Amino acid sequence: MGQVLEARVVAPEQVDIAELSACDLVGFGSGIFSMRFHPQLCEFVRSLPEGQRRRAFVFATSGLPEPRFRPYFGPFARLLEQKGFEVGDTFSCRGLDTWLPFRLIGGVSKARPNATDLEEARAFAEGLRARIGAVS
Repeated sequence: MGQVLEARVVAPEQVDIAELSACDLVGFGSGIFSMRFHPQLCEFVRSLPEGQRRRAFVFATSGLPEPRFRPYFGPFARLLEQKGFEVGDTFSCRGLDTWLPFRLIGGVSKARPNATDLEEARAFAEGLRARIGAVS
C-alpha cells in the first residue's frame, strides 16, 4: 500500500503531527489483538488534536474474520471520525493469530498474509489512488 500510494509507513511514535496535517490521505492499521486494533495505535489516535479534516482509510490483519458480535472496524473508524477524519475505505486480510487457544496448535492463518493477500492490498491501494487522485 505504501509503495502504491507513494507514502511513508511509520509507527505511531514516529509520526510528526505537523507532517500528518499536511497529508491528503492517512492510513491507520495494525494487527487485531483481542478483537481490537493495537492499543498503541488507539492511544495515538486518542492523542491527536480534533479537527484534522483529513481523509483516512483503515486496514488490519486478523486470524479470523471480524465477528458481528464484536466488530472492531466500526469503533476504530468512529474514533478517527471524532478527531475529524473522514474514513472512506477499509481493508482486511488474514494474518497469523496466536491468541489462546490458537497458540496451542501453533496459531491460525499461518503463512498469511500471503502473495494473494498482498496483491489484494495493492489493488485496494490502487483503487484509493484512483478515487482520491494525487496523494501526498
